Amino acid sequence: MKNKKKVFHLLGLCTALGLIYFTFLQVKISQYSHLKAPKNADYLIVLGARVKGTVPSLAFASRIHAAAKYLKENENTIVIASGGEGPGEDISEAESIKRELIKKGISESRIILEDKSTDTYENIRFSKKLIQKGAKAGLIVTNNFHMYRAISIARDNELEVEGIPAKTPLIAVPKSYFREYLAITKFYLKRYFLDSI
Repeated sequence: MKNKKKVFHLLGLCTALGLIYFTFLQVKISQYSHLKAPKNADYLIVLGARVKGTVPSLAFASRIHAAAKYLKENENTIVIASGGEGPGEDISEAESIKRELIKKGISESRIILEDKSTDTYENIRFSKKLIQKGAKAGLIVTNNFHMYRAISIARDNELEVEGIPAKTPLIAVPKSYFREYLAITKFYLKRYFLDSI
């Protein structure tokens, strides 16, 4: 009987700690979901996402739309389109960004391609190498659920950036947020534990 009580107490404690942790993650995500981008940034980095053949997914299209809107309003800002070619993709994510931005009236001369990265860490590291000398004010463009982790990784790589959070389509919210909770947990483990080993 005592053992059963201990098990229930342990399960209850784990459940409570889990709820506290996921509430903490949601608060951090929410804090970065409503950022207002400063005007006249030197550069912005659009983070890649899934491409279906040659067509950007809904969440990805939302990122590209947000980037295009800013670029039209800030004509001196250069854009780095970041993302390699993954399974089921006929073109790189960077190329998809470029094509869609050109369709929206953004000059090709303003677009720099980073088409080798396979995850957010590489998006940031590889894009950093393409930032023009003297450029200081930067922006990250990604979906609102992804903004906290993206900016955290950028700042860990010594990029002082702000963000342009793109809306996440409702149909993609449950899956996107669940995956992001796991991705942030992996980020914390890598930052605080694995890097110190």
